[in-house]
Amino acid sequence: MVISELAAGFANILTPFNMVVFIGALILGMLSGAIPGMNGTMTVVLLIPLTYVMDPVTGIMMLAVIYAGAVYAGSLSAILFRVPGAPEAIMTTLDGYPMNQQGKLREAISTAVFCSAFGGIVGTLFLIFFSPMLSQWAYQISSAEFFAVILLGLALISTVGSGNVPKATMMMAGGVFIGVIGLDPMTARTRFTFGSNILMSGINFIPVILGVFALSEVFKQVQDNDQMVGGGDGDSGIDMDEVKGGGIFPPINYIKRFSRILGLNSIFGTLIGVLPGAGATTGALFGYTFGQRIVPEKIRKQFGTGVPEGVAAPETANNAAASGAFVPLLTLGIPGSATTAVILAAFILHGIRPGPGMIQQQSELVYTIFAALLLANVGILLANKLIVRSFIKVRHIPEPLLLSLIAMFAAIGAYATRTIVFDLWVMLVSGVGGYFLEKYNYPIAPLVIGLVLGPLAEPSLRRAVIKSQGDFMVFLTRPISAVLVVLAALAFFIPLFQDTELGQRVVDKLFGSPEVKS
Repeated sequence: MVISELAAGFANILTPFNMVVFIGALILGMLSGAIPGMNGTMTVVLLIPLTYVMDPVTGIMMLAVIYAGAVYAGSLSAILFRVPGAPEAIMTTLDGYPMNQQGKLREAISTAVFCSAFGGIVGTLFLIFFSPMLSQWAYQISSAEFFAVILLGLALISTVGSGNVPKATMMMAGGVFIGVIGLDPMTARTRFTFGSNILMSGINFIPVILGVFALSEVFKQVQDNDQMVGGGDGDSGIDMDEVKGGGIFPPINYIKRFSRILGLNSIFGTLIGVLPGAGATTGALFGYTFGQRIVPEKIRKQFGTGVPEGVAAPETANNAAASGAFVPLLTLGIPGSATTAVILAAFILHGIRPGPGMIQQQSELVYTIFAALLLANVGILLANKLIVRSFIKVRHIPEPLLLSLIAMFAAIGAYATRTIVFDLWVMLVSGVGGYFLEKYNYPIAPLVIGLVLGPLAEPSLRRAVIKSQGDFMVFLTRPISAVLVVLAALAFFIPLFQDTELGQRVVDKLFGSPEVKS
């Protein structure tokens, strides 16, 4: 039954008109993901009116493909310029950009392509064959469990702190604090606005991301004008012919090298995506920290310095999570991410209400989406060479012009999010702050993670406490929540003493310590 319905979905896509729409959507999604600030969510919002003149199957298929393409392509600008093209690519910058600086651009992009496609395909297969089961699992997740999941993510930030847990924790707390500025999500009362109407809408994380990653890097390169930012005349030590050449597909030994990451992060990312509201960004955050736990000790210590595993882990998880986010959308009518929330609006505008029974009642639409997601991830591999060649040409742009273009795109992306000038000031302040924070060895990633996860955690925490009539033990009396809280405590405290003999034994016991193979 599933195979025949899926075959019908492929047949729908392979009609001439739908195929043109599919190819256009994939290219547009990849470009929107690669341009800083122009993420997949924004592109889907802009194109919803276009679906009015389309058949619902064609229109919603187009939006799904844009989402899949954008989640992957954010890694391109993250690797080339240290500018996440989308929030999902935040973690890819930590190792992807250092690999670029070390002359490993081709390996970094090949790793991102292969692992993105693998994670997306596995996530889509889970979506196809296990949607009813996964939806029931997601339905049983209460506010207590969801808060515990986010708490675990915040605790894992200590592993992204370059070995300095106090600094990483301080930055994470700062991000959480920035996230609570504005209106209280439960009571609509103002918090930390100081009487400013502009601050009532809060601090948007897109300008902050563009500031601390893109603008701070521009400031750094302006100061160190003898060092190129992935641009200039090509004298960065990278063999450009090698980058442009080679086959479409990455080496087959990637499967062996990244076997643990590919296997575990694909499943783990899909399950994260199934959680309502989590999405691909959360999947990338968890994927990076979880991947750091399961690699050999020698590689684990190199995370953040430019290792392929640091690119493989978040790229596998975020693309799997992007597919998983469709599970609650299609089976419960609850969006699994910001982009699927917009796609839900497209469903409603076409008179379709996702929820229980939709797979049976709208099988043509559902399985066309499934087939489109599978083809999109295969298309990522096939179209990669052309896209990469286009981006490689950027390296020949003179450095002053390239830095100006990066700053300009960052400003456009910051302003386009909400079209208010205040976000430009937020980006500028974040850029200056990010420059000085990095100068004094404060990690930036925990700040951004806290800003993204904090606003997700607070409503779940408060709802859980309200439902339990003020009893905080609810987080320990529910089995799943209790396990996650204990794991969060271990994840936070283990790095504090992991360099000791006792600490290393605990790490080896919990997460294993695979040997490095020659």
